Amino acid sequence: MKPIKEGKVREIYDNGDSLIMVATDRISCFDVILKNQVTKKGTVLTQMSKFWFDMTQDILPNHMISVDVKDMPEFFQQPKFDGNSMMCRKLEMLPVECIVRGYITGSGWASYQKDGTVCGIKLPEGLKESDKLPEPIYTPSTKAEIGDHDENISYEQSIAYLEKRFPGKGEEYASKLRDYTIALYKKCADYALSRGIIIADTKFEFGLDEEGNIVIGDEMLTPDSSRFWPADGYEPGHGQPSFDKQFARDWLKSNEHDWELPQEIVDKTIAKYLQAYELLTGKKL
Repeated sequence: MKPIKEGKVREIYDNGDSLIMVATDRISCFDVILKNQVTKKGTVLTQMSKFWFDMTQDILPNHMISVDVKDMPEFFQQPKFDGNSMMCRKLEMLPVECIVRGYITGSGWASYQKDGTVCGIKLPEGLKESDKLPEPIYTPSTKAEIGDHDENISYEQSIAYLEKRFPGKGEEYASKLRDYTIALYKKCADYALSRGIIIADTKFEFGLDEEGNIVIGDEMLTPDSSRFWPADGYEPGHGQPSFDKQFARDWLKSNEHDWELPQEIVDKTIAKYLQAYELLTGKKL
């Protein structure tokens, strides 16, 4: 079988009335796929998404059918697909990346330093880098094709953007995406904090099922789609250590390279992913 779509990290296979999403061990930084493989990374992404999908079914349905390869065609019953593959319902994806920020960091912090706003949202004066925001903020962006960069849009622009594609539904979809995004973030961030992890920000993607209901798709609250910080030692006023690709990003920023990481940085990266999974789920992979 050949994938019908390949993203930076995922491969998607058509399985008739369902899709099979495989999270590979590829790693991308700054929208570039690196030359390294990060063993077990795909399994962490898939199993962590499963964990959160199970936890948030009370808020809205998700696209997951199974992560057991025995439920999938024989082609997937081989070691390289075991643990990192998810059979999913087919959805019509909504073309908005739904980003929620509970803490001020990254591009949000850069923007706030310039003019006191993040994606057009005015924030209180006097915030320090990595401060917790009074309330989580919703900052959607458009979904770019591979090789392009996503573009931040305001909530109002998201209404117009969705209205153009789904006439008569723009406002309904935009408000539901915002409300679901914030509800999912609040529930999961509270849980994560109780396990010693701060979820600083994350992004969700949603789609429509056959009945037109909004369903959460793609991946959910993984170290690839989120910034996870250790709660232990959290202190605003500077950047925080994290459980994600930060090791890789920092190394790439401060060294000459041709998009290949030293093995030591790869090992540190996967150790962080595994540690986050174990803290959140209480299980070892």
